[in-house]
Amino acid sequence: MNQLVTTFDGSHTIFVPELNEHYHSIHGAVQESMIVFIRNGFEYCQANPVNILEIGFGTGLNALLTAVKCINTNRKTIYTSIEKNPLTENLINKLNHWSFAGEKGKQIFDSIHSSEWGFFKKITENFNLKKLKCDLLRDDIEGKFDLIYFDAFGPDKQPEMWTWNVFMKLAEVTASKGILVTYSAKGEVKRILKSCGFKISLLPGPPGKREMIRAVKQ
Repeated sequence: MNQLVTTFDGSHTIFVPELNEHYHSIHGAVQESMIVFIRNGFEYCQANPVNILEIGFGTGLNALLTAVKCINTNRKTIYTSIEKNPLTENLINKLNHWSFAGEKGKQIFDSIHSSEWGFFKKITENFNLKKLKCDLLRDDIEGKFDLIYFDAFGPDKQPEMWTWNVFMKLAEVTASKGILVTYSAKGEVKRILKSCGFKISLLPGPPGKREMIRAVKQ
């Protein structure tokens, strides 16, 4: 059974016993998301409006922090997130991520998690979300995206998600000069992304990770 865990910065993550893996870094869930996806992804991407595809909705943390950033920057975002195995409502209700998201954090958190799967919902004035319950390995992805948050479980835990076929599928829906960010910096991941037409940059990672990848579609 999935278990709630408090990480070093006080924010929650989920531990999955079957994979012996956490949804986020135990060194700080919010801190990891801010560095990998917000700072090195959302803030770096110049598209406005920005079309984002997230691989791994998980706890909704990346969506929450992105929505808050949209308020602060007055930037329009169309956010599509896919998830094969959504969390139970019981676990979601125990998460404390909203308390790290400012005065409107709880309202945004609740709106994100109450949104119906498969349909766009206006979460804030500038943030529109569509959650898709689907399997990236089998299901097609529609659209063109300026920014991809690749937040699957690690290559050693879920190797089928880090293959050439998966990254080529993502490359096909990435706009020219579009960006993919992920916490992993493994050599094989870099080689696969390069072979799929991405230019790789290695950036300082969050606590517990020496480096992370930002890849730009050529």
